Amino acid sequence: MPLLIVVGGLPATGKSTVAAELARRTGWAFLRVDTIEQAIVGATPLTQPLGPVGYVVAREVAADLLRTGVSVVAECVNPLAVTRDAWRATGLGCGARVLEAEIVCSDAAEHRRRAETRDVGVPGLEPPSWAQIVAREYEPWTRDRLVVDTARLPAGEAAAVIEAAAAPGRRR
Repeated sequence: MPLLIVVGGLPATGKSTVAAELARRTGWAFLRVDTIEQAIVGATPLTQPLGPVGYVVAREVAADLLRTGVSVVAECVNPLAVTRDAWRATGLGCGARVLEAEIVCSDAAEHRRRAETRDVGVPGLEPPSWAQIVAREYEPWTRDRLVVDTARLPAGEAAAVIEAAAAPGRRR
């Protein structure tokens, strides 16, 4: 049975680094909504903010992969209940197991430092400022998910925690 792991969290918490490391460790497909959105901006007259477009494309690609038995690590902010519900429905609708992981950085000074110094790794993508990150709409979670704090764990260990939680039959 394929697995959909949705790695979300505020910008600059380390979710892209953790999700990419998880994909490298497991060999699962890696979908990054920032990369998809930047490709759309680069190939069309559309500009940021794109609204749901990048998420819709990512979910459809994930669905194709899941239907062929390929497990997927999807990385995105995933800030709203509606986006979280849509990812969950995508995975379950394809007969996949779903693991939702929220990456946080509990050290505000470290989070800010990351926001102000990081290279997002997507050519042409302008990262949000610290002020934009703290002002961003981000709804509290209302269901169980795996929370991983990158202020306490380096990326490799954070990826290992998610990988362990993803093991069949494993309770979080």
